[in-house]
Parts: sequence; C-alpha cells; structure tokens
Amino acid sequence: MAKILVIDDERSIRNTLKDILEFEKHQVVLAENGKTGLEAIQNAAFDVIFSDIKMPEMDGIELLSALKEQEVEAPVVMISGHGNIETAVECIKKGAFDFIEKPIDLNRLLITVRNALDINNLVTETKNLKKKVAKRHQMVGTSPAIEKVRMMIERVAPTDARVLITGANGTGKEVVARLLYEQSNRANGPFVEVNCAAIPSELIESELFGHEKGAFTSAIKQRIGKFEQADTGTIFLDEIGDMSLSAQTKVLRVLQENELTRVGSDKSIKVNVRVLAATNKNLKKEIEAGNFREDLFHRLNVIPIHVPSLDERKEDIPLLVTHFCELICNEQGIQPKTFDKTALELLMSRSWTGNIRELRNVVERLIILGGSTISKEDVEMFA
Repeated sequence: MAKILVIDDERSIRNTLKDILEFEKHQVVLAENGKTGLEAIQNAAFDVIFSDIKMPEMDGIELLSALKEQEVEAPVVMISGHGNIETAVECIKKGAFDFIEKPIDLNRLLITVRNALDINNLVTETKNLKKKVAKRHQMVGTSPAIEKVRMMIERVAPTDARVLITGANGTGKEVVARLLYEQSNRANGPFVEVNCAAIPSELIESELFGHEKGAFTSAIKQRIGKFEQADTGTIFLDEIGDMSLSAQTKVLRVLQENELTRVGSDKSIKVNVRVLAATNKNLKKEIEAGNFREDLFHRLNVIPIHVPSLDERKEDIPLLVTHFCELICNEQGIQPKTFDKTALELLMSRSWTGNIRELRNVVERLIILGGSTISKEDVEMFA
C-alpha cells in the first residue's frame, strides 16, 4: 500500500482520484491547492504526488519548483485539462515524473502509479545499497596509526597523484583505495579493480590493455582492457608485486605517455586514468631480486601510504568489533548482539596475524555460535 497525495482545486477530480486509488488499496490524502499540498508534503512523506497545474494561490509549476528546492524525492505526476506538448515538456524539465491529461484515463492512471512506485522503490533500494557499500568501506578506529592514514587520504584524495599502498594481507588496503577514489575529483568516474595476483601471467596484458579479434587463438572478439574501462576514473592495481615483468613494461608506458596499445594492434589509444596500486611485498627487495622494475616503482610511489597491522593498533579492536557486529547481524538477519568487557579484553590480548580480515571472521563466528552477549567463555570456546 502506497501513500499518495492528490492536489487539485476541483473537488470532483479529487474525490474521483481518491475513490480509484483507495479501491487499489492505497492511502490517499487530498489538498485543494499547491499551498496546502506543500504543507502536507512538509509534514508527511508520500510515495507519489498528483498535482493539477492550474490552481489558485500556488499552481503546479510553482509547486514543482518548491519541491525541487526542498529536495523532495517522491515522483510527481502533473494533471491538466489544458494540456499541450509545451506544458508537458516544461513540467518534465522541472522534474515531473509524468504528465496526464484530463479527462483521466483509468488504465493510464493505474499504469502511471505502478511505474512511479517502481521508480520510488528502485531509488530506495539504491540508497540502501549505497549505505551498505559505504559501511563496507569505512575506516574504523581512532588510534594514532589509523589517524595518520586517514589524514593522508584526506590530503591526497583530491589530487591526481599516484599512490602506492603497502601493508600486510588483511590490513585494509582496498578500503584505503576506495576512500581515495570516493573522496577524489574522479568519484563520478569508474573505479576499476584488478587483482594482479589472480590473473595468469599470460593473460594479464590482455586483461589490462585489451586485445583485438584474432590477436591469439582464443581471441574470438575484441576486448576492452581495464585501463580503457577506467578512462576518466581510477584503476586500482592490487597485488602489483605479482605482476609479470612484461606487463610491468606496458604499465610503465601508460604512466609515462598516457596511452596504450591493445594486444594484436599497433594503434595507440589515449587514456586519462588515475592509478592506485597496492602490495603486501617489499618492492625494494623485489627490485634487488630482479622481479620488479625500479623505474615503475618510482612512477607508482609518488605518495606512499602504509596501512598498519592490527597488532599495531589494538586499541581500535573494540570499535572494529562493534562495527563488524552491526554489519554481520544486519547481513545475516540475526538479532543485534553485544560483546562484554572481558570478551573484548581477551580479543585485544591476542596477536592477529590475519589482521582485520581475521578479526572479522572471528566476530562472525562468535555472533553465529555465541550467546546474545558474547562473553570471555565464548571467545575461549569458539575463537
């Protein structure tokens, strides 16, 4: 059941729409002009708003402008007995969802309501999804070590500088990359992530730079590489220490010249990409061993950000546990749980070789297997 507002200065139209919509099990609120309609909108949330155009005190066009200023997100459907294409176009430009002429066709009305509700639900779902994604990529903690990283992100994100993120497995290097992207001037562009360790060395060049049809036996059609996909946005090269020397050479060219060549082609393609890279390896040692190009290292290492291990920031464990507890209970549909003081003290006393990732797994296990309040005994038994 949806809550629908009908604004029209003709009582017969208001009552007709009310009867139709209530028959469809919707809750209907009526207003006789734009001014009273706006007051109703300010006092309650509506799923769909129907508004006449010609009305005393405040007409439908003025109402649309006011709703836009107040950032009201409910779909607005304009209705008019004096409709023409120019009026309809003006309404749509000002943010109306649809335009219906009087006398109102019943089928058209019901289809419009259904479409408006579908759009409304989609907007709500998108918002919820963005909130979930934002929570997944939060940097939780107040320790000096993590505050230093947070400060670096705030200063570096708005620039186009390349960043090399280092740290052990599970410390949150991807979170740092995501925050750099979200706080950058390229946040409206694509974010393309490449796990260099997960791609076989013989396929990495095709994955990064694309290939032309027939470039090799299995190249049955043209492929657009990750660098092209990230054009005007950001590419995140995770585990770059595992990239083959051949691919490193081509990445270096992209960084130097802002252009690439697909496998099987001799045509250069210009790209505008910000590069973030991450590794759990000591690249200086990899350079000495001949596994990593020194010139590429210097190109990538414009701004180095080191993500501390969990053992270096144990004071953040209570906050992290609370964060993961809320996240996991929501994901699993479990009643919210808490950790008592003794459980948190025991978790803080441990060594976390698997870092944040290991802590999250332990918290999830304790939530599933422990009581409503996680105790020291639960930690000793299940963690």
